[in-house]
Amino acid sequence: MDPQLLINGIALGSIIAPAAVGLTLTYGILRLSNFAHGDFMTLGAYLAWVVNSTGVNVWISIAIGMVGTILAMLLSDKLLWQPMRKKRANTTTIMIASIGLGLFIRNGIAFIWSTKPQKYDLPLDLPIQLAGLNIKTSTVITLVLSTLAMVALHFLLQKTKIGKAMRAVADDPDLAKVTGINVQQVVLWTWVITGALTALAGGLYGLEAVRLNMGWYLTLPMFAAVILGGIGNPYGAIAGAFVIGLVQELSFPIVGADFKLAVALLVMVLTLLFRPQGLFKGMM
Repeated sequence: MDPQLLINGIALGSIIAPAAVGLTLTYGILRLSNFAHGDFMTLGAYLAWVVNSTGVNVWISIAIGMVGTILAMLLSDKLLWQPMRKKRANTTTIMIASIGLGLFIRNGIAFIWSTKPQKYDLPLDLPIQLAGLNIKTSTVITLVLSTLAMVALHFLLQKTKIGKAMRAVADDPDLAKVTGINVQQVVLWTWVITGALTALAGGLYGLEAVRLNMGWYLTLPMFAAVILGGIGNPYGAIAGAFVIGLVQELSFPIVGADFKLAVALLVMVLTLLFRPQGLFKGMM
């Protein structure tokens, strides 16, 4: 096993994890399979690039991109998902609507900023020498920021009132409403958390390059991580993300760069065939 591929797999997993958690939260709480999730990730990366291009520090730019993505998700809920929830739209209708939303976001990005790849204004990314391996500084920062985000999420879900309310709505929304939980407030917080995590993943992925299809490229690994970890389980999504990241990178010598996505698809299909509930119990 090449240790460098192991490092690359951990780095990829730390990017997939925040986005996968956001994806599993929207399903677990809102019952929404959001195929536009990857495009919101791309939006967050582009918003960060726009701010960064004005001379603002890249990490502050990513934080501003997170705020912009949260607002975009809240707007999509107001204009699209909230009316569909009221009409009790079926799963197929919601899935098609999310695909359409994703196409709208992607083409909007292309219209405003073109399809040309962009780069953040970053300081020189000097490698860190560790046990004979060259580890980029950006890789270390990505892992640290992703870990901090996951720790913050754990604290929010387990220790705060809104976190407990989110878990209650995920378990049984009707019962939660009867017991006095403000479901609309839970919906609001779900989008806030999802938007922040998704844009963070986009910003971290964009450290290499900001591309129009970057989020779409990670959509399959994100869904594979969610299904592998147990749909609706944020902790399972984190574990699934690192498994997918490692499997994709470690398979590189065998399948090459062009077929790494096929490995994620294979993992997802095998999980659905032999353990459709995922490795961990679904929901929170």
